[in-house]
Amino acid sequence: MEIRWLEDFLSLVDTRNFSRSAESRYTTQPAFSRRIKSLEEWVGATLFDRTSQPIHLTPAGERFRPVAEDVLRRLYQGRDEARSVGEASTGAIRFAATHSLSLTFFPAWLRAIELRSHAFNIRLDSNQFTDCVQSLLRGDCHFMITHTHPTLEINLPSAHFASKLVGTDTLVPVTLPDAAGQPIDWLPGTADEPVHYLAYAETSAIGRAVEYMLSHLDKPVHLNRVFVSHLAAVLKSMSREGRGMAWLPLGSIREELAAGTLVPAGGEEWHIPVEIRLYRPREPLPPVAEELWSVLEDGKDAVPA
Repeated sequence: MEIRWLEDFLSLVDTRNFSRSAESRYTTQPAFSRRIKSLEEWVGATLFDRTSQPIHLTPAGERFRPVAEDVLRRLYQGRDEARSVGEASTGAIRFAATHSLSLTFFPAWLRAIELRSHAFNIRLDSNQFTDCVQSLLRGDCHFMITHTHPTLEINLPSAHFASKLVGTDTLVPVTLPDAAGQPIDWLPGTADEPVHYLAYAETSAIGRAVEYMLSHLDKPVHLNRVFVSHLAAVLKSMSREGRGMAWLPLGSIREELAAGTLVPAGGEEWHIPVEIRLYRPREPLPPVAEELWSVLEDGKDAVPA
């Protein structure tokens, strides 16, 4: 049995889609499927029901999931403890954050913490949502920061991971204005003239919140999906080029809205409130990481992005 089989298993639990997990694991779908099959042969039971989409765990898979999580957590915790001995002299605190929050929220948020305490030695790894979750599960970071939404399932068991609300944000549909300053796309669109939609990839936390909203509307919406990326910054650039409408975090587009280079593509009923949360293992962290957590516990709960 290989460690990566367990990582593959938990990735598939998270995405419930072989192609998305293969992409996030940087391999081909056939190779990824073979590794899942090898794990099932090692366990001696079918772990996933593939007869419907999205796929879901079988009863055997449900029983095996906490075992896989615990094995990986203990293994990576042991590695992290050994690694921390070598890093003791640097005292570095390792963060994993989604790309959009790394660029917009994280610098000012960290500055506010350090103004209340002192400067910390920080390492920040920026990645897509599913990779950030896996990084925390593997023990590659002490903290993870991501956008969250009540409908977004994050596979970090509350018995082993804690979270803290550190910020709030709003996903706003925006588009390029025309010469008169009016949006070139306007929700909900029509069957004859659908809105050109710049969408997030399925591995994006923001994208999952948007897709949930779109699938639970009480009125029709007409979208023509013309582009997909897991990066909000890429969708922002495409929207500024007039390629279509995208839901973007308000914290990343305030300057564009003020300058009029991007304008809302719908009223406030199309806005999606989201949270920004910091996640950590419940196991004790190195002293300097626990010190930063204590500063957060003593401070105010959340700030706008």
